[in-house]
Amino acid sequence: MTSEKRRVPAGAAVLRGDITRAIRRALMHELAAVGYGRLSIEAVARRAGVGKTAIYRRWSSKLDLVLETVVAAAGNKLPALDTGTLRGDLSLLFQVVAHALSHPLASQIIPDLLAEAARNPTIDETLQQVLRAQQQEIGGRLIARAVDRGELPADTDLDAAVDLIAGPLYWRLAIARTPLTDTYLDTLVEAVTAALTADAAVPRQRDGSVPG
Repeated sequence: MTSEKRRVPAGAAVLRGDITRAIRRALMHELAAVGYGRLSIEAVARRAGVGKTAIYRRWSSKLDLVLETVVAAAGNKLPALDTGTLRGDLSLLFQVVAHALSHPLASQIIPDLLAEAARNPTIDETLQQVLRAQQQEIGGRLIARAVDRGELPADTDLDAAVDLIAGPLYWRLAIARTPLTDTYLDTLVEAVTAALTADAAVPRQRDGSVPG
């Protein structure tokens, strides 16, 4: 009895993973070097060492290539941030995020895309969705653990808490573009911890209301 080998149908596109990864790497380097406005498929192809057709088999346009690659990079999972205390979790989170955003590629790409988002509604909508979802996932878990430990009240405003956690780092690195120092991070940890826990120190009645 003979066994039949499976064959890829004639004409079917086989997208090699190593080529896809090479294109994504090239895109990030090219985007950091020239910005979205001057970015071209031709330049990305040259940097990746592939033909333009290899890119167009995977993405229909420059916009699709940029958004898919950036979304994939932004969606990378952070390590578990559970140190046992709110202050410890914030300290570890700030260190991890600061390290990621301080990367030479990120420090060039993020400000450029934020500026481009003001002119391109598709980029704006995508960035808003991805960044907000990531912030909610990371910050939401951090706040939930603090609530479970009794460090924060159960009615903590999640949106406000996440904005308070994520806002200073994004402002410092993406807008002000000021280097982060260990001293600044330590100060930020103390300030955010104090702000988040301030409400927990307010005496409450059994129904959760603040005495008048």
